[in-house]
Amino acid sequence: MTGFPEMAVQPPANYRGGELEYKMGIEFLELTAERSVARMPVIGNRQGISMLHGGAHVVLAESLGSISAALHAGEGRYAVGIEVNASHSRGVTDAWVTATCEALHLGRTLCTHQVVISDEKGRRCSTVRITSMLRDR
Repeated sequence: MTGFPEMAVQPPANYRGGELEYKMGIEFLELTAERSVARMPVIGNRQGISMLHGGAHVVLAESLGSISAALHAGEGRYAVGIEVNASHSRGVTDAWVTATCEALHLGRTLCTHQVVISDEKGRRCSTVRITSMLRDR
């Protein structure tokens, strides 16, 4: 199992993925180093008080940021997350959330992406920043 169900786009060859993205129902809609988009269902990823778990926000964002970093790294290289920071600003209890990842810095050894997670009404729920180190295989 690669961790990626059938979806609009497939991650790059240098990003193997994992079971967690599959289990959480993450669907990748657009993937580039500069801008990527994915969505995830809220139901099935909630905490005990029926809101989307804060860790689920981070998994969605880090998955998207890691793939974007791997795309920037290119063939023969890989990305390793070294820092993640999340600020949650709104709870969400049902439907889907959409994550939009945009590059803040694309360097030779480091890249940083910001991911904004919104509910179906377009309201910001979380802002996540991910820094990845780029390594040679």
